[in-house]
Amino acid sequence: MTITEANPGYKGYKYVGTRLIRPDGLEKVTGKARFAADLNLAGQLHGAVVRSPHAHARIVSIDTSRAEAMPGVKSVITGDDFPSVDPGHRQYDMCVNIIARDKVFYEGHAVAAVAASTLEQARAAAAAVEVEYEALQAVLTIDEAMADDAPVLHSHMLTRGAEPPAEAPSNVASVTRFSGGDLEAGFAEADFVVEREFSTKPVHQGYIEPHACVADTGQDGHTTIWCSSQGHFNVRSSTATLLGWENTRIKVVPAEIGGGFGGKTTIYLEPLAAALSSQAGRPVKMVMTRSEVFRATGPAPCAKIRVKFGARSDGAIVAADAHLIYSNGAYQGAGGMLGAMTVFESYKIPNFAVEALDVVVNTARSAAYRAPAAPLTAFATETVLDEIAEELGIDAMDLRLKNAVKEGDPSTMGFPLARVGFAECLEAIRSHPHFSAPLGPNQGRGLAAGYWFNIGESSSAIVNLNEDGTATVVTGSPDIGGSRASMALMAAEELGIDPHDIRPVVGDTEAVGFTDITEGSRATFATGRAVVEACRNMVIELRGRAATMMEAEVGDIDWVDGHAVYTGDGDSEGKEPLSLAVIAGKAKRTGGPLTATGSLEAHGAGPSFTVHLCDVEVDPETGVVSIVRYTAAQDAGTAIHPSYVEGQIQGGVAQGVGWALNEEYIYDSDGVMENPGFLDYRVPVASDLPMIDAVIVEVPNPAHPYGVRGVGEAGIVPPIPAVANAIHSATGCRIRDLPMSPVRVLEAITAAGARANGG
Repeated sequence: MTITEANPGYKGYKYVGTRLIRPDGLEKVTGKARFAADLNLAGQLHGAVVRSPHAHARIVSIDTSRAEAMPGVKSVITGDDFPSVDPGHRQYDMCVNIIARDKVFYEGHAVAAVAASTLEQARAAAAAVEVEYEALQAVLTIDEAMADDAPVLHSHMLTRGAEPPAEAPSNVASVTRFSGGDLEAGFAEADFVVEREFSTKPVHQGYIEPHACVADTGQDGHTTIWCSSQGHFNVRSSTATLLGWENTRIKVVPAEIGGGFGGKTTIYLEPLAAALSSQAGRPVKMVMTRSEVFRATGPAPCAKIRVKFGARSDGAIVAADAHLIYSNGAYQGAGGMLGAMTVFESYKIPNFAVEALDVVVNTARSAAYRAPAAPLTAFATETVLDEIAEELGIDAMDLRLKNAVKEGDPSTMGFPLARVGFAECLEAIRSHPHFSAPLGPNQGRGLAAGYWFNIGESSSAIVNLNEDGTATVVTGSPDIGGSRASMALMAAEELGIDPHDIRPVVGDTEAVGFTDITEGSRATFATGRAVVEACRNMVIELRGRAATMMEAEVGDIDWVDGHAVYTGDGDSEGKEPLSLAVIAGKAKRTGGPLTATGSLEAHGAGPSFTVHLCDVEVDPETGVVSIVRYTAAQDAGTAIHPSYVEGQIQGGVAQGVGWALNEEYIYDSDGVMENPGFLDYRVPVASDLPMIDAVIVEVPNPAHPYGVRGVGEAGIVPPIPAVANAIHSATGCRIRDLPMSPVRVLEAITAAGARANGG
């Protein structure tokens, strides 16, 4: 279902907005697609990592002699084999997270690695590495980290943004503050004030493919790395930093990626594999086990959130205050800053203040997970808005429409918003049949909205025309959501040729210009703009070649539907339209190969808004929550490939529902993870979800030639509060701690019953 704002030319697009079969689809469904773990090179060794069993400990000694003497072992490395890194270095945390030096900071922290002829030999040798630890007190929760007597994890870490500046180290990594208006006056104006607290747990991104790579160092010292990642240029630079090498010494080839969702924006194995390969002089392959993925890679951070809202009796929100604390694992993160940027962004609030803290604890360093931090702020904001609507006797939809931001309204950070589609998403849900459908026994309906700001950053693209008129489009953005098909569609629209005649390729770090990570919903927006720029440069070249062939001035040649057309005032005899294929076929005689590039630092990404409606059924005897109906409306700007937009929306809903109801990292008192696998870490499966109705709203982004807004992030933001509001609708219970598991829901129902009976 698609709702399209009046968009001049939209109906005239020939290819944009169609549902092209994804170019990589056949290889993936037949099993021919090559992921990093599928690659095997001649003479290849296998790597295994020695990981800490402690959440917090000092490394007294590491003895690798037994491992080095074992059969098949060709290389053993520890932190001593890497250059020392100054704590002030901007990538210090990344470097010491890859392999520990003096201390380990979480269970699973790498302390050594081994390469051997077989995987069994490598694992046996890893088990033979003798590490002596001095166990230290583990700091596992936000409250423990902020206690006055808490052990300080990092002696060099002074709180960034502290006022006055921090003079002593602590576990508070940073403080972020935003404010506007007069908060005290705003609350004085309010007729109703509500303050609530929320808590969440770390959750995993749930990608199916574990982290994997192959590194091959040649005799000249140059290393080629094949890996599954969301950004192979980042793999190159980060690996070079850790090894103390120049970037030019490393080439990274992107493999297919079996899911990332933000969890593969960083590195874990690549520097270890490169160091082992360099030492052994042979290729080294490393693949994490599922347990390693859970224990040693980044989950989304957990948080404690307190919000306070003030509203007038007519429903206008006049004041809001938020205190956010994010636990980013053992090293500094961006959870607090991103939470501060998203907590109030969907609504016009004249008086507000936000304070956000990032703290460190002895768990794996957190990583991005689709709209990082925003699902947790939405959990707080959107459930409290429902309480306000209930208290004031205002429909929850009307309350949101009354306060929704629109074009020109200032963001939390002060800049005015460009054209946005939040109100259109709200109206799309209100007009949907789901909104007024009847509910059954023990069922409830929840409404929630979400926001993500989206990013642009650097992208590059190359367009090469073949002699038969087909084209190759090379970009540097790993395809994690169908972006190759979107690139082909935009290139086809610009060049005027069939998208099936375009082969979209993700180039390695030596084949295409620098491109930032595929994250922040940037690929179709930013890399798409680079593709459009390259195609437009190609059209300029094609017009010039056609002018030569027609013996005309280039200014008299237009490009129309894949053809060079003479539009001058002179004699048109012998100047019939020339197709792209004809021009390409004669390229040797008109100047040589036809190639064009596009590169840019993209700005104006344009925020994305989404509104979700969720129906649940709650079993009052067990507390089990079933999702019975779900509808999500999201502003895509322009849906280049509607099927992939729908898939992004549906995927975000599925992950958000899992986050709401079941998912959490469980640690014992020593900081050892107790559920490091999909058997005990419960993600939704097909039988847990109904068909999710994705409604695409199209309010074009003026900063993109086709109006694109990123869509990959926003879909995960509203499900948690939508489910929470639906549970309240069904049971009368407000649950403010995640996950809303059967045990927690049943406890709330039981407590509510006891209160009703005077208990």
